[in-house]
Amino acid sequence: MNGNDSMTPHDILKEYWGYDSFRPKQEDIVNAALDGRDVLAILPTGGGKSVCFQVPALMRDGIAIVVTPLIALMKDQVQNLNDRGIKALCVHAGMGRREVELTLNNAAYGDFRFLYVSPERLSTQLFHNYLQEMNVSFIVVDEAHCISQWGYDFRPDYLNIGKIREIIDAPVIALTATATPKVAEDIMERLGFEDKLLIKSGFERPNLSYIVRRCEDKLGQLLNVCNNVPGTGIVYVRSRKKTEELAAFLTSSSISSSFYHAGLGPDARADRQEAWKKDRIRVMVCTNAFGMGIDKPDVRFVVHFDVPDGPEAYFQEAGRGGRDGKRSFAVLLWNDTDIKRLRQIATVSFPSLEYIEDIYHKVHIFHDIPYDTGMGRQLKFDMDAFCRHFKLQRQAVYYSMVYIERTGHWTLSEDVDISTRVQIMVSRNELYDTELPDPKMVALLETLMRRYTGLFSYPVSIDEDFVAGRIGVNIPTFRQLLYKLSLEHVIKYIPSDHATVLFLHHERLRPKNVNLDPERYALLKDSCEGRMQKMIDYISEEDTCRSSYLLEYFGQSESEDCGTCDVCRASKGAASKKENRVAALRKMIDEGVMPPPEL
Repeated sequence: MNGNDSMTPHDILKEYWGYDSFRPKQEDIVNAALDGRDVLAILPTGGGKSVCFQVPALMRDGIAIVVTPLIALMKDQVQNLNDRGIKALCVHAGMGRREVELTLNNAAYGDFRFLYVSPERLSTQLFHNYLQEMNVSFIVVDEAHCISQWGYDFRPDYLNIGKIREIIDAPVIALTATATPKVAEDIMERLGFEDKLLIKSGFERPNLSYIVRRCEDKLGQLLNVCNNVPGTGIVYVRSRKKTEELAAFLTSSSISSSFYHAGLGPDARADRQEAWKKDRIRVMVCTNAFGMGIDKPDVRFVVHFDVPDGPEAYFQEAGRGGRDGKRSFAVLLWNDTDIKRLRQIATVSFPSLEYIEDIYHKVHIFHDIPYDTGMGRQLKFDMDAFCRHFKLQRQAVYYSMVYIERTGHWTLSEDVDISTRVQIMVSRNELYDTELPDPKMVALLETLMRRYTGLFSYPVSIDEDFVAGRIGVNIPTFRQLLYKLSLEHVIKYIPSDHATVLFLHHERLRPKNVNLDPERYALLKDSCEGRMQKMIDYISEEDTCRSSYLLEYFGQSESEDCGTCDVCRASKGAASKKENRVAALRKMIDEGVMPPPEL
């Protein structure tokens, strides 16, 4: 499909998405992009951000480059576009060089409309070589708050987007669900907006009631919510272990539930997500790995069993409730232990710079990378094995690695699905002379050779579902066939995996030469402490409407009290009691009766 100026945005919306009209602010964003203007769109979770760049991209010739850090969401959107007959590609961590090169070649010379790219790929020479050959319609920046040093999820790789603008001349569509005014200004500055156009939807969620409960018996309160609010729910917790424990507790209390975290395999995560979306599971207990890109409209309650680190994460996660516009509840449970944990977390999140540099070198030692080597390497990193090997505390290691990423030394990609890879180890002539014990092996090899190029030269990523379907076997049988072919020394078989991947940006530096930017360290630590204090203020607030507090944090100062949060309800109750007391007092005075002391 080529860009079509004769079609209107409404035509595109109707043809590909089946909608008759845009949601609030979507059309304004689309029109600004079609006018060639850079635009920053701030829309709440579930506000339909993807339509804001997909519609204009389909109305222009060329390919839109979409930068996003969320690999799972990237894959989902590419699949959704392809299902609609719109050709889309993606490049992310976990792909080998040959696979990346083939994808970029298709993006430059094929008839594709979207190329989704993870941010660490933007700085590679390979990407730049192909970028100059692409006819780019738009540069789309998803999760745009990641480019801001003031954002709660700053990622240095996003700064490379500004450099891309020096190579290609295309308008920018930047999108985020959570940005304070300070962050919004920083986003536009760093993306090189000439005309700082910000289009922002109102953040009010009138159907979502925010409830904060101080309680020692969190399990009892959780059961109370699940038993008294009908419909689907999400329960957010901080640790993987706690997801499993709470799901078991709810199940033992006759509440249909399951758990979800990044440590599960891709098949298990996909199965549980699908079961929850189709109401076979009522309550999902999860870490923040669950929720991105999930647009289930009828979530009636979202419970935070632990207090989040800041208002941005809380607002986004709570906002997954009630997207169908019906009454829903965002319940946050807390006690003194939560406050202590929040106050301690900045210390844990920011180990000393000396410790961080030591972790930098230990990671290279762990992977046998000498000084002055390693640039561009992509490492499968086993955090638990690393911590066991060096007898280190996992949390301190994790936050050290995140800070090293923020200073631009490497990219840490968690929760990466690495595809099954296959290489044929014999020559083509030898292959035809080889007797194989199972006819399915022959069919498998023939299908692979028809479908994939380069099999005789290097390991190629394959689509297990596609190939297994072509030869008429299920996935376990398919994997057995691959394994048996490897035993026959016909192929090299590298099974699919689920891992954390490290992408090294430069050669290993020598001691005392690792620039960890002390000024940025102090800045990020202060910013982190500020967000946590705002969260503490939110849960301890007794006089300000919960909704108004959150809206003001995101720069929406003019807002009415919601009338449905716990603070507003308590205020109504107090007002009602006062009215009753005054009425009783007047009645007694009128009747000449002496009022009791309590009146």
